[in-house]
Amino acid sequence: MAVIALKEDAGCPSGLAPAEREESRADPSAFVRQGADGRDVLELMVQGAKCAGCIRKIEGGLLALPGVTDARLNLSTGRLSVSWAHGAVAAREITDALGRLGYASAAFDPEAARQSADEEGRRLLRYMAVAGFAAMNIMMFSVPVWSGGGEMGEGTRTLLHWVSAFIAIPASLYAAQPFFRSAWKALSARHANMDVPISLAVFLTLGISVAETIQQGEHAYFDGITMLLFFLLVGRYLDHRLRERARTAARDLLALQSVSASRIEPDGTIRAIPARDIGVGDRLSLAAGDRAPVDCVVEEGVSELDRSMLTGETMPQPAGVGAVVHAGVVNLTQRLVVKATARVQDSAMAQLARLIEIGEQGRARFVRLADKAAALYVPVVHSLAALTFLGWLFGPSLLRLAGFEVADVGVRIALMNAIAVLIITCPCALGLAVPAVQVVATGRLFKRGVLVKSGDALERLAETDVVVFDKTGTLTLGKPTLISRVETETLQAAASLARTSRHPLSRALTEAAGPGVPQASARELPGEGIEADVNGEKWRLGRRSFAAPTAPDANDGAVELWFSRGSGVAARFVFMDALRSDASETVRALKQRGIAVELLSGDRPTAVAAAALAAGIEAWKGGVSPADKTARLAALKASGRRSLMVGDGLNDAAALAAAHASASPGTALEASQAASDLVIQGAGLLALVEAIDVAKAAKARALENLRFSALYNLIAAPTAAAGLLTPLIAALAMSGSSLIVTLNALRLQLRGGPWTS
Repeated sequence: MAVIALKEDAGCPSGLAPAEREESRADPSAFVRQGADGRDVLELMVQGAKCAGCIRKIEGGLLALPGVTDARLNLSTGRLSVSWAHGAVAAREITDALGRLGYASAAFDPEAARQSADEEGRRLLRYMAVAGFAAMNIMMFSVPVWSGGGEMGEGTRTLLHWVSAFIAIPASLYAAQPFFRSAWKALSARHANMDVPISLAVFLTLGISVAETIQQGEHAYFDGITMLLFFLLVGRYLDHRLRERARTAARDLLALQSVSASRIEPDGTIRAIPARDIGVGDRLSLAAGDRAPVDCVVEEGVSELDRSMLTGETMPQPAGVGAVVHAGVVNLTQRLVVKATARVQDSAMAQLARLIEIGEQGRARFVRLADKAAALYVPVVHSLAALTFLGWLFGPSLLRLAGFEVADVGVRIALMNAIAVLIITCPCALGLAVPAVQVVATGRLFKRGVLVKSGDALERLAETDVVVFDKTGTLTLGKPTLISRVETETLQAAASLARTSRHPLSRALTEAAGPGVPQASARELPGEGIEADVNGEKWRLGRRSFAAPTAPDANDGAVELWFSRGSGVAARFVFMDALRSDASETVRALKQRGIAVELLSGDRPTAVAAAALAAGIEAWKGGVSPADKTARLAALKASGRRSLMVGDGLNDAAALAAAHASASPGTALEASQAASDLVIQGAGLLALVEAIDVAKAAKARALENLRFSALYNLIAAPTAAAGLLTPLIAALAMSGSSLIVTLNALRLQLRGGPWTS
């Protein structure tokens, strides 16, 4: 008797991540294009490739196929390009070969990727470069004015101001376009945002500086306004980079979802078409391993279906003529002919997408820290600038009425001081306060294998007080593992039958047994098992009622397979969906931080109860639907709780979007990753705890920066209102405040120990 260990021989050879869960294997022939040299070319998105060993493994495995002349994998983007002599190999053979190597793949749409290129990021970089170039050059002319004192003549000073004006005016009007557009949209909607005072400051500062130059005045603010725009654009670009990560993930998702289907034409031929072209009533061929592209009903064949991505149920379900097959369900064992009952946009997948949209709309109402600060900043600064103007304009008259001897300062001085208030209090430090912290925090987490898809995700994650786990593929590995002790000879005999099947339990048995030869005479009976005639004996592997009808029922609720050889004693194989290695440690760490933990799963209650007990989770529920999960999250929200949902399947996507914050493991389906705020790479869950710690620390740093910005404005605004500012003081104050908030953000990066706030 021996304990048989699983062998992991597929996927990344470095061991950085387990082999990915098998994805849609619909025929990709519709995406094959003709290359310039006459060869067939197919571009795919590949999941699970982590290292240089993966590149060698994938490229070498594909080049070994007859007719394949070139295979190139980009590890950074996951994009694989394969070319072969026209007609030498079928496109399906390429994806099948990748599947055997342990990598999921789907067709890549290069045109869609080109159309969604990051044009906004390039524009922001151009604006930032122009503002920075202008600020540096204007400083060359401003420093002599500041330091010249009484030695510089009026004509020389005016000339330097005019040179600065010729640089600053076009540069500022160009670089400030993001703020102008945003302010105009806000004003068109009859409200004000932070870009309104910025735009106003740009126009007024340029105007008053030109007026001062014409009148040969002593002070001009050309240097201050270009420097201000540069720092503000730095903050805007940092914020954009966080959002671009989410857009990149969504772009990859769209490429991965460009699946095709095999439609049976009226003359009986099978044609590969994009899933979006499927119409109601179309007859489709679903081979073993294919994922249903739309909702349909079985017309021919008997097979078993993997519904785990939709329901969380780990065990396959039998399907025969008349059975309903929802979009996203995988056909496991035998070819099926099905009739489409809905288009792609009307399928169960589309209903899940609508649930996701509803959840994301609710999450969109979350108000970020910077937005909360801006809501206070705009009216306060506008009011202070207006009061400064009125005070300097009418203050002398009121003082004279009170008996004081003061002279009028005029509109020019009043306007100069009001603009000084707008400039010195313009949200330079405020604009950098939050994005700088978020970029540092997300960069640190990225190195730890956690992808943060948006800046506000960290803010929501920091507020989490309850974590809701899915079971299958999240708390557990998502695949059955053999746990019973069996004789090696019996295991090898049973595995010879299992090697002919795609059933999850058969594959688990095969992995436990290791390499071997399948039984040539084996045939699979969907819903029952596998049988073969071996040396005059009937061998059977499958359900107890099929393989060992006289064996006693264990009645323990375990997932099992039975194996019998003729009239001999039947052997029982027991399986379980094993917990991730650090699942219980993760739950314990969350509880130590005062965070409640729940388990919700669509799997059988007995399986959910066992997983909850092993992980140390007291609150659990099994057999729940996607709608039930979203209802539970809504109930938590109504009670004032801030939930973090962690899931990996299609049945979790709506809940992930509805939760206050959400996370998915790197092995999750793309729809789940797209709906999540965080994607956790690797086989463990402890990175989730670290992400929460980092989020709390980042929120503390952001609040510190906002408090500093408030203190800075409390000091700078009265100084400007009192008319005590010069361009030099304004420039130094703005630069210093921006530098301080950036250095404070970098404290997160420098931390090497535990993450604390």
